[in-house]
Amino acid sequence: MNKDLPSKWDVTEDTLHSDCRIFQVHKRCFRRQSDGVEGEFFVLDTNDWVNVLAVTPEQELVMVRQFRYGTKEFSLEPPGGVIENGEDPILAGLRELEEETGFVGTDAHLIGNARPNAAILSNRCFFVLVRDVKKTAELAFDQHEELVTELHSLQNLKAMVENEEITHSIGLNAILKLILHLGL
Repeated sequence: MNKDLPSKWDVTEDTLHSDCRIFQVHKRCFRRQSDGVEGEFFVLDTNDWVNVLAVTPEQELVMVRQFRYGTKEFSLEPPGGVIENGEDPILAGLRELEEETGFVGTDAHLIGNARPNAAILSNRCFFVLVRDVKKTAELAFDQHEELVTELHSLQNLKAMVENEEITHSIGLNAILKLILHLGL
């Protein structure tokens, strides 16, 4: 055992607590390896997600504004959504981009990923960069979606984050990866 790291925990019991349509709540019992301390924890198991960083030829980022049920507020964020079981994150990102904004583009590739909230969520969110996007398709919202598409200059992203115009944590992670990737 590395003395510089905290002790690992082993799962001793895992039961489904609740199936909530888009995620499952598991009650997991863990035992710490170093001293045998045990505890019960609740973990949300859900599919991986994708955020799309879609850049126009004019160097604008495609963003969506939508109502979020958790905060009961509008949120400005990159388009994205759930990656279906077995779906490639890049293809999922292209699908979500087209469905939510009507934009399509070229040269799609992964620029990173993050754990949305490792304390309670088991999934990760992938960040897909798509270049030279143009609006070519009709919108195809899911039943509970209603989004407004906005274009924002890449040069304004840092100021938007600083001014808290963008507060969605996964969106902030995606934008940080984009800023680092592009050297903005």
